[in-house]
Amino acid sequence: MMVGAASLQPRLLSSFTGDRFIQSRRPLHQLFRCNPGNKHVSMQLSRTFSGLTNLLFNRRDVEKLPNSKRKRLSPEKLSPTRPVPNHIPRPPYITSKTPPGIASGLEVHDEKGIECMRNSGRLAAQVLEYAGTLVKPGIKTDEIDAAVHQMIIDNGAYPSPLGYGGFPKSVCTSVNECICHGIPDSRPLEDGDIINIDVTVYLNGYHGDTSATFFCGDVDDEARKLVEVTKECLDKAISICAPGVEYKKIGKAIHDHADKYRYGVVRMFVGHGVGRVFHADPVILHYRNNDGGRMVLNQTFTIEPMLTMGSFNPVMWDDNWTVVTEDGSLSAQFEHTILITENGAEILTHC
Repeated sequence: MMVGAASLQPRLLSSFTGDRFIQSRRPLHQLFRCNPGNKHVSMQLSRTFSGLTNLLFNRRDVEKLPNSKRKRLSPEKLSPTRPVPNHIPRPPYITSKTPPGIASGLEVHDEKGIECMRNSGRLAAQVLEYAGTLVKPGIKTDEIDAAVHQMIIDNGAYPSPLGYGGFPKSVCTSVNECICHGIPDSRPLEDGDIINIDVTVYLNGYHGDTSATFFCGDVDDEARKLVEVTKECLDKAISICAPGVEYKKIGKAIHDHADKYRYGVVRMFVGHGVGRVFHADPVILHYRNNDGGRMVLNQTFTIEPMLTMGSFNPVMWDDNWTVVTEDGSLSAQFEHTILITENGAEILTHC
């Protein structure tokens, strides 16, 4: 996300996290200030960017999009927060009430830790696969949340998003122009929608994080192509990962492929280390960049590219979570948690 003068390097916010320069545990809602009715989104920045505080975005509306039958999303009714049985261990950010953020240091594991990561990743993948089978016209995203919540707790795990920085649900459901962090609500899915479902589980002290974009009913060819290419971007990025590889090669692989189809690459939200904590170093940029750092053996992190059919500039809703494209164009995302191995990368979030 551009934060000011063109002479400054673009910097961004990690998915579900805070300013990468601050490197603190400040939650997303403390970094942004969204004034109802105001088209400006202001962000509290580190001293590096003191004075560059106003980011201009277009206001959302609920009018029909040009040349489309699809209407822009609008907030709908939320159901009460779903309970988690007391015997299920909570992540530290729930019990300590400490505002979450990016933890410093890489997530590197011994053999026991790797096995725990495989278990949490497998469960996350199974939950996501099940959630995808529920996608059909007429189902409410809140119903998907209820099913996901129940499956996670039935397996003795905690739904990582629930309570993270005040997030009120157990899964993110991002429909059509929603880039990420969509809150499940009373809106029924419609024929032709696309929906990203983002699942993270906390099992035996380790997080497994994954997402995919699904088709609802009869989806047009343009939307299908966007989803297909977004998945290809993730696959290409994973294929180049190995010990010693520069993180920046991930962004190049994704951006190069997206450019072939003239899709936008979202820059505001990024991948991240994951394991014993939900979000840790490194920050994984999905666009071309010159950031340093190399992959390490037995390290785990996510890659989660978000592509758009039009503008990749984001607008945040007043709930301080939901992020949509400024022009209402469709957005798609795929995500895996991977383990860096001697021979490359192992996808942990496979069934």
